[in-house]
Amino acid sequence: MGVAALLPPVTDSDQPAGMTIFAPRSTLWQSRILSVLRIMAALVLMQHGTQKMFGFPPVAGATGPSAPYVIASLTGIAGILETFGGFAILIGLFTRPIAFLLSGEMAVAYFHVHFPRGFLPIVNRGEVPVLLCFVFLYLVFAGPGVWSVDNVIAMSRARRVE
Repeated sequence: MGVAALLPPVTDSDQPAGMTIFAPRSTLWQSRILSVLRIMAALVLMQHGTQKMFGFPPVAGATGPSAPYVIASLTGIAGILETFGGFAILIGLFTRPIAFLLSGEMAVAYFHVHFPRGFLPIVNRGEVPVLLCFVFLYLVFAGPGVWSVDNVIAMSRARRVE
């Protein structure tokens, strides 16, 4: 049995007559776009994590070696959370608790690293942590979306109960 067999079919008949994909209550695309938001946020976060842990992708204009940070440092812990937590969010595994943890990590990153440089995120270059903080906070309440391991597990459990 493939993964496609575990996912519920989503068709145009799931929408009330006359609704388009741009209608406020469009159910056809809502969960799919939530999944896309989760995946893209995870990919952005993972780049920061792999940069901290492995020096990849390299920082543009950096001088000297891009050696990974010491794991026991705050930056090393952030790299671990961003790389592996980001991967879990990417595939949609344990999305709600990991998104809660990452939302807190992004808040700490903002106030620890960026806020001392200035009040406004545009000035202190903290736009990414602020935005990711709130995207992950949203995922805590909205869940992972239809394209996720969490959804496959839930569908499998529902079939076992039937």
